[in-house]
Amino acid sequence: MPQPHLRTVVVLAAGEGKRMKSALPKVLHPLLGRTLLGHVLSAAAPLAADRTVVVVGHGADQVRAHLGEVAPQATPVLQAQQLGTGHAVRIALDAVPDTAGTVVVINGDVPLLRPETVGALVAAHEEAGAAATVLAAEVPDPTGLGRIVRDADGRLEQIVEERDADATQRAIREINAGIYAFDALRLRHALSKLSTDNDQGEEYLTDVFGLLGSAGESVAVHVAVDHVETLGCNDRVELAALRRLLRDRVNEAWMRTGVSLLDPHTTWIDVTVALDRDAVVDQNTQLRGTTVVGAGAQVGPDVTLVDTIVGPGASVVRSHAVGAEVGAGASVGPYAYLRPAARLADKAKVGTFVEVKNSEIGAGSKVPHLTYVGDATIGEQTNIGAASVFVNYDGVNKHRTVIGSHARTGADNMFVAPVEVGDGAYTAAGSVIVDDVPAGAMGVARARQRNIEGWVVKRRAGTAAAEAAQRARGAEGASGAAGAASDSEAMHERAKPVGGASGSGDTATE
Repeated sequence: MPQPHLRTVVVLAAGEGKRMKSALPKVLHPLLGRTLLGHVLSAAAPLAADRTVVVVGHGADQVRAHLGEVAPQATPVLQAQQLGTGHAVRIALDAVPDTAGTVVVINGDVPLLRPETVGALVAAHEEAGAAATVLAAEVPDPTGLGRIVRDADGRLEQIVEERDADATQRAIREINAGIYAFDALRLRHALSKLSTDNDQGEEYLTDVFGLLGSAGESVAVHVAVDHVETLGCNDRVELAALRRLLRDRVNEAWMRTGVSLLDPHTTWIDVTVALDRDAVVDQNTQLRGTTVVGAGAQVGPDVTLVDTIVGPGASVVRSHAVGAEVGAGASVGPYAYLRPAARLADKAKVGTFVEVKNSEIGAGSKVPHLTYVGDATIGEQTNIGAASVFVNYDGVNKHRTVIGSHARTGADNMFVAPVEVGDGAYTAAGSVIVDDVPAGAMGVARARQRNIEGWVVKRRAGTAAAEAAQRARGAEGASGAAGAASDSEAMHERAKPVGGASGSGDTATE
């Protein structure tokens, strides 16, 4: 039985990326849920390499920390001085001296690279038994890229960097994608012979192909099906272009699985997001992180969801959610904010200008408008009145409020935690609830109203309000006088003897 190939992946991530003009290392710039480096590592993951080595340099500590989060199995190796790609690979192999089999080298700034393309490159390399294979692509504009120079028979002759190329070579549109497969033993031998006799005074990894070819070794070219996969990134303009290309790829893939995107050009979905069939995503929507949207759910327009779960048939409109859960058939928005650990059960409702944090809202319960719910548990089929505040913070510690099932709380309530409102209880509008309300009770916590007659006319004389009050009181007085006269006449008529003659019969009274 043949032994499986040993494989080592080397990712080149030491460059500064000067044209990014950023304190953040180039390979750590994000697009659609992963960093540039993260996308490259994801593309290489299906190779099931025995080890992955990441060459770090500028911002090494930041890159190491990121690797600890996304690829803890990877080995970071420091290239203290950036003396070229050949130098970087030599340092990587020195850190793993027992490497054998296939070495796959990938630049750390090609986020559109697909796993299928990496796999095809490695398969072609191993099947041919080549000493080295380069991934190439035919591009519309090769400016700034290394050229693939072939001989009359179409075999690889050399790889030439643009700054070292002559006019004829610069006209070539087949370029080096910066992704390679090597036989480990022959790669080590060739690396030891690299020189710095070039325009940049660096050790070029591409010179390995010329050295191996001159020694009679087999070197090959594998052409990518889609040149877009090989695009790298040198500045923020190119990063934005890659982001748009990846957006289009991701959106097309989701639509082909049965998801409706009403305006794909304004819909941004991270590669780490999951959507079920018949989900509908409206315009100006961002789905980020580990967000999941269930079957038949409707999200958008104008929605941002980060690490949020939206259940089947739920609706989220013009809202922002981070680390939240929205149950099946529940509704959110418009203009709602779900903060971490906000959990809505099935058919719950969070309405307009409502903020929820670290709280559970039970099945069928409603928080319709103008409310803050923080550190609370709300039971089933409960209604929270408008303009309510769950007062959870005493200046030092957070406390919890519990509202039971089938409760009805009044508008403009404040629940000063820790406090509990029992099942089926009511609270009166305008109440500040500081004590528990038993099940089925009505909680009233407000001062009795009193009216000071004539206060505006006395204290705000000459104002529009005082004049309006005087007009109203005058109208009331006239109406009262007219009404009194009418009543007097009516009483007089009703007091007349029946039949028209005084004293001739019974009187009609009420």
